[in-house]
Amino acid sequence: MSGVGDSVIAMSLLDRRALNRALLARQLLLRRHDMPVTDALEHLVGLQAQEPLEPYVGLWSRLVGFQPSALAELLLSRRAVRTLLMRRTLHLVTADDCVTLRPAHQTMLVSRAWSTWRRELSGVDLDELAKLGRPLFEERPRQLTEAARVIADRWPGVPARTLGDALSTLVPLVQVPPRGVWGERAGAYNTTIEAWLGRPLPPASPATVDALVLRYLAAYGPAATADIRAWSGLTGLRESVQRLRPSLRTFRDERGRELLDVPDGALPDPQTPAPPRFLPAFDNAVLGYDDRSRVIDAEHRGLSVTGARFLLVDGRVSGTWAVTVDGGAAALRIAALRPLTAVERDAVVAEGESLLTMFQPEPRHPNRVTIADA
Repeated sequence: MSGVGDSVIAMSLLDRRALNRALLARQLLLRRHDMPVTDALEHLVGLQAQEPLEPYVGLWSRLVGFQPSALAELLLSRRAVRTLLMRRTLHLVTADDCVTLRPAHQTMLVSRAWSTWRRELSGVDLDELAKLGRPLFEERPRQLTEAARVIADRWPGVPARTLGDALSTLVPLVQVPPRGVWGERAGAYNTTIEAWLGRPLPPASPATVDALVLRYLAAYGPAATADIRAWSGLTGLRESVQRLRPSLRTFRDERGRELLDVPDGALPDPQTPAPPRFLPAFDNAVLGYDDRSRVIDAEHRGLSVTGARFLLVDGRVSGTWAVTVDGGAAALRIAALRPLTAVERDAVVAEGESLLTMFQPEPRHPNRVTIADA
């Protein structure tokens, strides 16, 4: 995508800092980009969104002048949706990507659900469950357990919660607004992709997987096959990589792993300055790799699964953060994971004060940014 990269440096080995700057550039985090929200979503291959409002921060940190209303309008007009995709997690994607990508992930989604609930679902015919459940979601948006209770008598003894979780993968669903709309709090109601978007899902094909691999490399590369697998959750990627290999360039990382890349992927000068950036919970800029050492130290990796929101300083995870709004005042509290220099602290506070305007556009009291030292 145009505007993602700057200079390209030819080299056979890429150290962590070079990979870090490539990540920042391709994740739209090295500088903010002036592009439509839909273009950003498609370039990033979606934003992880099991916490429904987190993508707003992810877009704010990446786009010039982002306003929450821009994403809310896409959800309300059905041009963007939240559906299960990579790693069997909810992702916010464009409607076009939903239709294209869900079939490519469907087998993986069912397999992961079965692995999770194998014992509880041992007596359940999954095809029959899907056949009974689909019309319920087509009739009107429903919560998963609500739909499961309607048909639970067919499998006495199986918890409705388990049946509902299985339905979320067996039947291609989207979560509908107002859930996911900025400023709204709503339950998770689901309907089928076909009912919501008015389009059938095409069959999965190797070409779709090949295109997905190329898009991953463009937005996350250079990366190893293990990174692609960790991000997507898909198996059978070796065949796709072999088909694509003649068109790819390769590097090595400091561990000696082969890194694959698209020919025009950005590789900025490793010394390029990186401004502070606030990432939402579960942002793929951190989660999208098997080896995350390019962006987060091993000792902090476990924070990812807790839903911590990360602060990047000089391109690396250097703190966690949380915002509270109380009595008209928005407060940002940052817990540093390493000592910050005075210059870094000033830059973080300035970025934080700007972030607070999204949570409280017209505060009745001064916004506050506090940093707890490591």
